[in-house]
Amino acid sequence: MSVVLNLEKILNDTKSYNPRIIAVTKYYGIEKMIEAFNAGLRDFAESKAVESVEKINKIDDTTKSQSIYHFIGHLQTNKVKYVVGNFEYIHSVDSLKLAQCIDLEANKKGIKQKILIQVNNALEPQKFGVAPCELENLISEIYQLKSLDLVGLMNIAPLIDDEAQLHKLFKNMRELKEKFNLSELSMGMSHDYKIALEEGATMIRLGRILFENN
Repeated sequence: MSVVLNLEKILNDTKSYNPRIIAVTKYYGIEKMIEAFNAGLRDFAESKAVESVEKINKIDDTTKSQSIYHFIGHLQTNKVKYVVGNFEYIHSVDSLKLAQCIDLEANKKGIKQKILIQVNNALEPQKFGVAPCELENLISEIYQLKSLDLVGLMNIAPLIDDEAQLHKLFKNMRELKEKFNLSELSMGMSHDYKIALEEGATMIRLGRILFENN
């Protein structure tokens, strides 16, 4: 199926929630990004700092200038300079050290960088993100950094079929968002976005279900 047809189905499934649909293009070429743009999408997510900036710079001027870019991968402090200013949102802030590096680079560039804190509320050892018990302290520290705009939380749920567990984890994320009075909740991917929406996601990150035959 084409991106247009896949998107039509996704829009039908999500119309009662009206989320921000972010096309995850990290595994796909520029042609797919342009196809998604022509289908009406404007939000695109990448996960590799240097490679993704090179990719974005190869896109035609119209698509590039009218698109919004989201960085969703683990960001090393030595790659911050490539991401700040090239991506409107950084979803994967997972430490005070990283936040401070982003703040410093944003200050140098004279911008206010929008960020989300990545929360590992399933406490999976192989995944990045702060534990919920660390969140309040990190948020208070980030609010002291003048070149950051903390807009929300991000979560990558476990790849499991247990819908009850997914509901529980996503509900917990919504409760954290509300506790700290944040506006955005980035959670839900191709396999679990419907559950994420039921539990309050405002941003869903879709790759396979958007770009491949399903």
